[in-house]
Amino acid sequence: MKKVPPHIATLAAVLTISAGLTGFARPAQATDLPAPDGWQLQWGDTFAGNAGSLPSSAFWRVDTGHSYPSGPVNWGTSETESYTSDAANIHLDGKGHLLIIPQRDATGQWTSGRVETVRDDFNAPQGGMLRMEARIQMPDVTGDRALGYWPAFWALGANYRTTRMWPTAGEFDIMESVNGLDAVWGILHCGVNPGGPCGEPVGIGSRLPCPHEACTAGPHTFTFEWNRSVTPEQLRWFVDGQLVNQVAENQLSADTWRQLTDQRGYFLLLDVAMGGGFSFVMAGWKPTPTPTTEPGHPMIVDYVAVWTKPSTGKKVPVASEMAADAGKPGVKHANKI
Repeated sequence: MKKVPPHIATLAAVLTISAGLTGFARPAQATDLPAPDGWQLQWGDTFAGNAGSLPSSAFWRVDTGHSYPSGPVNWGTSETESYTSDAANIHLDGKGHLLIIPQRDATGQWTSGRVETVRDDFNAPQGGMLRMEARIQMPDVTGDRALGYWPAFWALGANYRTTRMWPTAGEFDIMESVNGLDAVWGILHCGVNPGGPCGEPVGIGSRLPCPHEACTAGPHTFTFEWNRSVTPEQLRWFVDGQLVNQVAENQLSADTWRQLTDQRGYFLLLDVAMGGGFSFVMAGWKPTPTPTTEPGHPMIVDYVAVWTKPSTGKKVPVASEMAADAGKPGVKHANKI
């Protein structure tokens, strides 16, 4: 009998899991892009394609290794995995989903997947609004088996691609969760590190349990809105329509706000890191992942989309109590670059 090469056997096992999405109580279902009232679609992906293939290269770049060529080691977070373009770590399931799957080899080394949009011009029009959204099922794993899992949906300022200056370029963490906890974080990173106007590396952030069911138990919709139709301008984070965090323009200096807003735009990223500063902190400073951490639990992405609203011609004042309450202290964790 012909021996099956190990990498082919691994891929076959992964595709078998993908076909049934084994182990997920209520897997995300492939859908068309939503059409929220009043919003104009600018870009989106429903991850159509053949099972086992990479997402469209017209839409996505696949990041590999432990850093950008000119970026900080271990993506600036002390995470342990190496990102690959191997189907064992990242592929379409043929049913309208992108799967990102952390794996551990026989030597204990972790690999995973990370993609970022080719486009880096997602921006709010003057006097209008920007909405960036994804429907995602986080890895369905909790407890000791989940230690080190760090799924994320986030955005970096386009300036980062040319300057590698973080957090000056700006970062919107639209969805972060860690260690299988029933919580989603929405965080703004800005200014300088350490300290600065966003208190880096903490950032200005807040967290919320996922509505209706645990974050790991089923799909949830994660949304970020940048509202330039109001004064002061607002940044807001949501999970399933519930507010997670908000930051107002008047919380930051004019120079900091200009750094965030006066650039080409932002690009979106999806990844599942393993270990890293955020995971360490939330595990009580325990190194992660651990020998009990279980590989093979995918993050399942149903769609990613970007919409805008045009200017109404007149900015509406925001209630002072909303501006005053915007933004709460976050939990310390390293940036993801």
